[in-house]
Amino acid sequence: MKLSRISLSIVLAAAVVFAQPAAPPIPEPPPGDPAGGNQAAFTASVTEVIVPVTVTDDKGRFVRDLEEKDFLIYEEGKLQKISFFTRERNQPVVLGFLVDLSNSNRLHWDKFKEAIQDLILATMEPEGKPDERFSAYLIGYSTEAELLVNTTNTPEPLLDRIRKVRPGGGSALYDALYMACTSRTLVKGEPIEPRRVIIIVGDGRNNAGKKGLEEVLEIAQRNLVTIYGVSTTAFGFASEGEKNLRRLAESTGGRVVYPLEDVYSDVAGYLSKPSDEGNFAIKVGTGGYAAAIMKGIVNAIEATAGEINTQYILRYVPSESDVTRAFRRISIVVSVPNAKVRAREGYYPFPVQ
Repeated sequence: MKLSRISLSIVLAAAVVFAQPAAPPIPEPPPGDPAGGNQAAFTASVTEVIVPVTVTDDKGRFVRDLEEKDFLIYEEGKLQKISFFTRERNQPVVLGFLVDLSNSNRLHWDKFKEAIQDLILATMEPEGKPDERFSAYLIGYSTEAELLVNTTNTPEPLLDRIRKVRPGGGSALYDALYMACTSRTLVKGEPIEPRRVIIIVGDGRNNAGKKGLEEVLEIAQRNLVTIYGVSTTAFGFASEGEKNLRRLAESTGGRVVYPLEDVYSDVAGYLSKPSDEGNFAIKVGTGGYAAAIMKGIVNAIEATAGEINTQYILRYVPSESDVTRAFRRISIVVSVPNAKVRAREGYYPFPVQ
């Protein structure tokens, strides 16, 4: 069963514009080297802050008709002057797919593999044809992280690679995030245009590798990455990495969706009465169960696409003249009563050393 293509316009949540040397065009990886070489370093200095913002009402519906006057932006509690405002969609983006290939994802791997393929196509070909505004790369992680496909503006290498991988081993999520921020080929114009987004398809667990949560969160914030999560945690179970996955996403302006969360939401007592006749239609291994899993994945990806596609983009030049290396906190206020505002929590004015 195939997912329908989703017109996905991904914008990088709240980021700092960096003046960096132009990166070279994306090179073709040498034969036999799917990861390619010639990675450029992520270095820069701050001049302006970009803050993509998602606004929803008290029922979770997107608020799409706000104007610049409806926003107030604060840095470290001080009101800032907005220098740029837009609701433009389909902005160029570099998308990183970080796929959990550990043992914990073996059960539903075929479904998630199919979802990843369609998400790649929806992202890189939103109109059903190649679009050079969109680039992507693929990192798989189990006991170790591996750059499976380096940055490319064609989907075929990613699709081909994701079809061939198989889950097995531990979960080095943090190493994969560090690799995404340091060890791939850049696209000319990053991180201003195109911007940087990462989607983690996994349960947030990290039980292998060398990096820690705080280290990779800081490097993601310094390198202007917005993180989204598509959780693979099954219904009725809790993942020890769930809170860390949420923290990575929410701290960088993204969020986590849970495709498997509501599979049994309409069936009372599934875990306590797994053989109850009312639950038989969606027992593991049945067609009803497979359909419910796929429906959950479709809904989760559509929700993520909808949020990314309805963001406002604000820019400002910090009024604080004594900019230090400390983390600078941002807060957004809108003129909609009871509205929920989603944006990154702040930025570092200098890159990681």
